[in-house]
Amino acid sequence: MLGITHLRHISMITPNFDDQAEFYEKVWGLDRVDVPEEENMVYFRGAGPEHHILSLHRGEKRGLHHIAFGMVDKNAVDRAAGILQSKGVRIIEPPGYLDEAGAGYGLRFIDPENRVIELSAWVEVQTSIWSKKNVDPVKLNHVVMNTKNLDMIVEFYTDVLGFKVTDWSEHQMSFLRCNRKHHSIAFNQDEHASVNHIAYEVDSVDELMRGISNVRKAGLSELWGPGRHGPGDNIFCYFQDPGGFVMEYTCYLETIEDESEWRARVWKRVPHLMDQWGIAGPPKPEARKAMGGDPDPGWVDSHIEGSVMAKK
Repeated sequence: MLGITHLRHISMITPNFDDQAEFYEKVWGLDRVDVPEEENMVYFRGAGPEHHILSLHRGEKRGLHHIAFGMVDKNAVDRAAGILQSKGVRIIEPPGYLDEAGAGYGLRFIDPENRVIELSAWVEVQTSIWSKKNVDPVKLNHVVMNTKNLDMIVEFYTDVLGFKVTDWSEHQMSFLRCNRKHHSIAFNQDEHASVNHIAYEVDSVDELMRGISNVRKAGLSELWGPGRHGPGDNIFCYFQDPGGFVMEYTCYLETIEDESEWRARVWKRVPHLMDQWGIAGPPKPEARKAMGGDPDPGWVDSHIEGSVMAKK
């Protein structure tokens, strides 16, 4: 067990950098984090104490930059590095003080489908006053990734990283937890690895509905929802941002009250369990296409190769 405590943030690569950054600040409800000017990066915080929950990197092709999870302290990070190395996991940034907004101490490695995963501790918390809005996303609730091999990736995240399987949606999706929340990350079987969607937590269904209104006023329609899922029991509504990524407002995600008693359930993929309210139903073809995303081989190897070529 690595001792991962929670989901911190997600970082995305996008060619629609300016439009996407404006959307998350002006429409979605996040606040830009005041950091030294970086022309090709921007950080966003939620209403909670996490330093940032989203960062955007300017790039030629959209994809995942990294997902960050929290750990208790420096010793936990160092211990995790030893475990990962013993299991043959490729560490691309060994334990050390992080060169990113919020600093902290951490490491980065790549999973079997070339996603960059960060483990960090001692990251700065937000102490500045939150600018209250009619929708105040608190934190990153969960992320869902598409995978070419569901069994393989679930085995890695459970056996190597210490996540636990909370539920299955038949053999199409697996919901994984690192704390008492139903899931912090989930995987969906698809034809390629990519980002499926990113979920931001709000405090109430009232906020979620106001969020729908805000996005509509900005000229965008909901992609799927509102509704209430079976697995996780959370209320949801999905949208597609200007960069093409799918994001979700969510609230009331199920909490595991007794770890010793919990057994993973297998949910049938039927309309009344995808949406218990019977309003949204299953996602429409355009929603499924958007959640499929673009094939994402990962950026690490091309970045390293580019650096080597630049030095020649």
